Amino acid sequence: MILYEKFAELLVKNNKTAYAVSKETGISQSVLSDWKRGRSNPKVDKLQKLADYFGVSIEYFLEGQEVR
Repeated sequence: MILYEKFAELLVKNNKTAYAVSKETGISQSVLSDWKRGRSNPKVDKLQKLADYFGVSIEYFLEGQEVR
């Protein structure tokens, strides 16, 4: 599962929109959009913000990902 799919799954589980998460975490919508489209990968600091926001570990996002 790619990182954005895990993020999208958390949105559904928590009844949130990407817009709301953007506003509440300070992560810009353009960053989330680029991530969704595969234009970029999230930096560790942003992943940590999302992990804290959703109450999961950063490993939740990284699990099953290839390290480059």
